[in-house]
Amino acid sequence: MKQFGAALGDWQPPKAPDFETLSGRYVALERLETRHAHGLFRAYAGADQLFDYLPYGPFSSEVSCIRWVGERAEEQDPYMFAVRDLDSDSAGGVMALMRIDTANGVIELGHINLGPDLQGTRAASEAMMLLISWAFDAGYRRFEWKCDSLNIPSRRAAQRLGLSYEGTFRQATHYKGRNRDTAWFAATDQDWPGLQAAYEAWLRPENFEADGQQIERLSDLTRLARFGSDPALAR
Repeated sequence: MKQFGAALGDWQPPKAPDFETLSGRYVALERLETRHAHGLFRAYAGADQLFDYLPYGPFSSEVSCIRWVGERAEEQDPYMFAVRDLDSDSAGGVMALMRIDTANGVIELGHINLGPDLQGTRAASEAMMLLISWAFDAGYRRFEWKCDSLNIPSRRAAQRLGLSYEGTFRQATHYKGRNRDTAWFAATDQDWPGLQAAYEAWLRPENFEADGQQIERLSDLTRLARFGSDPALAR
């Protein structure tokens, strides 16, 4: 007997990202502009290791940072954002929606590069949640995250957000004269209701101590919505 995939029903291709800002409790995502370059250069100063798994950087001067920001600001894919912590009111990093495939309803979160002051904060986590939420609310069927298979912090972050490990593509690409095997993670619109509830529960102010420490861990909240675990994190 022939078998076929589930019918899409009245699903329609979503629009490409076209918004300028996206704000939450702790963070604002702003469409990347050259005005962000000074803050970003300052945020990355002395932390060249942040560019280890990126095909560009580190920036040798503020001028080179301004040039890179200017080039990225003109692009529609990747659709780049500056990440502004609402407490410090400064741009502390970037991230992007990319590989935007509206015909199939697939979109990816990438170019994540957060300065030391932003890493590990509620603002950083909420920034990623805001983009995931936007994508599913807009009608995308699949949200992807890909990273160098050796980038354990990135793999851990994907799993913490509830994105499921789907495998590693060997010799998928190369950069800076090095091979890259690419680890794939994703969530689908079928996963979204569970992830959305987990995000909302984690972001509640009541879930944090006075010093900002989380009471209930995000990874615990998203575990049930995740389709399997990344074996690299079990070692």
